[in-house]
Amino acid sequence: MGSSYKLFSVRGIDIRLHFTFPLILFWAALQFGLVGGGVESALFGVIAISLLFVLVTLHELGHSFAALHYGVPVKQIVLSPIGGVAQLQEIPEKPIQEFIIAVAGPAVNVAAALVMALFIPVLGLNLGDFTAALSLSAGLTVTAVFAYIFVYNIFLAVFNLIPAFPLDGGRIFRSLLAMKLEYVQATTIAATVGRIVAVFMGLYALFNGGIFLVFIAVFVYSAAGQEAAAVRTRHTLRGYAVQDAYSPNAYTLTPYTTLQQAANLMMMSGQSNFPVLENETLVGFVTQQDLSQAMQTRGGHTWTSMIMRRDITPVSMSTPLLTVQKRLGTEQLNALPVVENGRYLGLIGQWQIQHFFSLLVNKAGVRPTIIQSA
Repeated sequence: MGSSYKLFSVRGIDIRLHFTFPLILFWAALQFGLVGGGVESALFGVIAISLLFVLVTLHELGHSFAALHYGVPVKQIVLSPIGGVAQLQEIPEKPIQEFIIAVAGPAVNVAAALVMALFIPVLGLNLGDFTAALSLSAGLTVTAVFAYIFVYNIFLAVFNLIPAFPLDGGRIFRSLLAMKLEYVQATTIAATVGRIVAVFMGLYALFNGGIFLVFIAVFVYSAAGQEAAAVRTRHTLRGYAVQDAYSPNAYTLTPYTTLQQAANLMMMSGQSNFPVLENETLVGFVTQQDLSQAMQTRGGHTWTSMIMRRDITPVSMSTPLLTVQKRLGTEQLNALPVVENGRYLGLIGQWQIQHFFSLLVNKAGVRPTIIQSA
């Protein structure tokens, strides 16, 4: 969480600012100030962009509330210079659920536009007022800020409907395809379309000097590929359990191993997480982060028993690999200990899962025995 700062919470969802967020306000002050030719225009830019991000937050809360309706936990909403992201624990593979969650964000913007439209006659706005606000020639007035936010709120809804991951339009497109096609195929098509859109978006931005649009295009292109890869991985691993991929020969520590010895073992083996055993019984767990911090604050002669975690719940041999992946992401760990009937058996982590996935792919369709989950 060190890269973002909490502002407040809504229904248990943290609203956080990425540490780079002030860049968008600095950019707004600079760009609007240069175009408008003064401090008043720069202030207009800061106020307008700040209010626009209020709408971005409401947009992301729309996604979040829809997700909570379907029992999907929402970790947090993070606001950055290129927009907001509601971090859901998972995306439902039921097309109708993903469709509603994706549509909920733009629907909030449409609702906001309808409400704001009621105030247009009250404020006495006409087409000329909107044109003046967008050209920054209207000055720093309530009506000018209102007109600017009204237009860009609609733009926000329309832009998010572009069929490209991770934009809402990409997820809507995938959900519609998934109603007729197999989920992986639907994702592949949607991700391919998304990357094509991102390329054209990036080219347009490059030739028109839109630096932030370039960042968005790169983000969209990368996210589309990551989404397709993640879905293929989940599809391939479905039905497999820890016993298919865990490492029984992972290095272990004792409660009396010193931190220096543990650090040396980490350097020698490349293993970054260590179960701590006493008489073949798991008593703790040491992560790379724990070890690195303790080496700086406590010194190399400290025993691992002084820093080991005792609250990490191990997995069993029959735990599905998809469950392991979800826990690793949720608990921000790289590996988990494997225990059966109180006896430590090995380690399962991202490396083991990726290695197992590679073996499955390389076997060209030859799959080991599948453990059916109840």
